[in-house]
Formats: sequence, structure tokens, C-alpha cells
Amino acid sequence: MEQKPIIDVRNVKKVYHVGSVDVHALRGIDLTIAPGELCCIIGRSGSGKSTLLNMLAGLEPVTSGEVVIANKHLERMTQSELILFRQRHVGFIFQSFNLMPYYTALENVAFPLSFRGVPRKVRLRRAKEALKTVGLESHMNHKPSQMSGGQQQRVGIARALVTDPEIIFADEPTGNLDSNTSDDVMRSICDTVRSKNKTLIMVTHDPHMAEFADKVINILDGKIIDIHYNEQPQSI
Repeated sequence: MEQKPIIDVRNVKKVYHVGSVDVHALRGIDLTIAPGELCCIIGRSGSGKSTLLNMLAGLEPVTSGEVVIANKHLERMTQSELILFRQRHVGFIFQSFNLMPYYTALENVAFPLSFRGVPRKVRLRRAKEALKTVGLESHMNHKPSQMSGGQQQRVGIARALVTDPEIIFADEPTGNLDSNTSDDVMRSICDTVRSKNKTLIMVTHDPHMAEFADKVINILDGKIIDIHYNEQPQSI
């Protein structure tokens, strides 16, 4: 039996009104993503890839079309409902790490659990487990300024995983790293996500980073122009 998609995008369009001009960022996107797939949305600057990511994450409303994630219609939700949806189903990995500078790695990773009312002792235990998963058990009490860029991004990966989300969104997750560190971080992301059978949606402009994904979605001028599969993704 064919697996039901965890993400189903149907004729999604996004138009920004800039003064008297309409800017068409997305021009009718149709896309399905299966549970556990590692997907890369690739395209040059201005192609619409980050806009598409924001639509999928419920961070921006669609102009028209449907975004169905985990059987929920995001385009029908209120802002309060979208916030709850993201807390329950979604994790984020950011290009700029977005760590709190005065918190330790452990505290940074535990922080998202506080919004769920998880007791402090349980938060810290789960944060420790997440940091061990990404190989940072020896850096739990380090603050961001005491860690390299690659280590900080691993903290970001652990923070995205600590709530046990179904889907992880990553926006240019290696954009602030050198090439060697980028490869290490991508392997860490992909290996961790695969081991936990999560769905990953990553945006990048770098074709090399796309080699780590199962499914590569090429977008240009707000349209998907190609979808192909990597028979042997790099991290495997």
C-alpha cells in the first residue's frame, strides 16, 4: 500500500504587494513529501525556495492553494492554531544558529520544552540525550562563545530534535560554515534525522549540500522545474 504523504502542497501561490506592483513569489506549487524523506529545495537567490519553506512551516500565509501537513490544513488555521501546530509537529534549524548567548548548550536545547510545560528535571534529561545524539556530551555546559560554528550548529540540531517533532525545517543550515565543517554538519543532520525516522525539508543554494538528500526539488522563478532522487545520498 502506498504511503500517505506527510506533506501535500496543492497549487500554492504567493503574491506580495509591493507598492502598486504584484510580485509573484510562488506560481502554483504542487508537491508531496513522504514520511521519513530527506528533501532539499534548491534554487538561486530570489527563486522562491525560502518562501516555499515559510509556507510549509506555516510562517507565512498562502495567497491561494492548500498546504496539508500531518492531515492538517495550514491555510485554514488561525495564528494561535499555527503556533500550537509548530510546537507539536515541527523543529527548526537556522542558518544563524539563533542560540541564546548567555545560556549553556544544555539550557539552549532544553528551552523549547519549557513552552510545553515539561518539568525542569525532565527538560534537562531530554536535552542531555539530544546533545549526546549529536556528539556534544562534553560541551553541555559551554556557552555559544566557547564553541565553534560547527558545534553551535550541532546545538541547533539538538534543539530541533528535543521536542521529538515529525518534521524538521532547515534554512541554509550550513550557510555560515566553511566547506569542511559544512560537510560534517550535514552528515550530522542527515544521520540523526534518518536514525530517528524524521522528515527533513532543507533549503539551500549549494548543489553539493543537495547531494545529502533523498529527494531534490529544483525551484526557479516560483515554479518547480525538476524533482529527482539521489540513489546514494552522501551521508549514507
